[in-house]
Amino acid sequence: MSDDLIKTQGQCRCGQVTFEVSAKPMITMACHCTGCQKMTASAFSLSSLFPAEAFTVTAGEPVIGGLHGATRHYFCGHCLSWLFTRPEGMDDFVNVRSAMLDDAQHYQPFIETYTDEKLQWAATGAKHSFSKFPPQESFPQLLAGYAAYAK
Repeated sequence: MSDDLIKTQGQCRCGQVTFEVSAKPMITMACHCTGCQKMTASAFSLSSLFPAEAFTVTAGEPVIGGLHGATRHYFCGHCLSWLFTRPEGMDDFVNVRSAMLDDAQHYQPFIETYTDEKLQWAATGAKHSFSKFPPQESFPQLLAGYAAYAK
């Protein structure tokens, strides 16, 4: 991933909610869980994890949808595009839906999760696969691996 991608913009489908990210992703992912399948009406969701301080909503007011508990999914209130997630217990991070970024083709998933729930025919090309979510202790190695991969 080139240094050009240190700052990028994104938006919902209708353009009423826009945002900016001023960092490279820490890691990129595809999630095959049935919840993501239902929220995307697709085989998986794509996301890129960024430091929270690098993420800014620049226009519009996202609304909470999907899960309404400690993990919060944010959507455009008008077109209902799923924009980003603030995961439970991870206040320092924002998980942005990669397809909402203006340069989405650069965010190929490095890991895929919940492969035990994936649709048999779905393929992401991810370098690492996990039947559920990766164990917490594997994240330093995965983040380092992604940093080397994305150069």
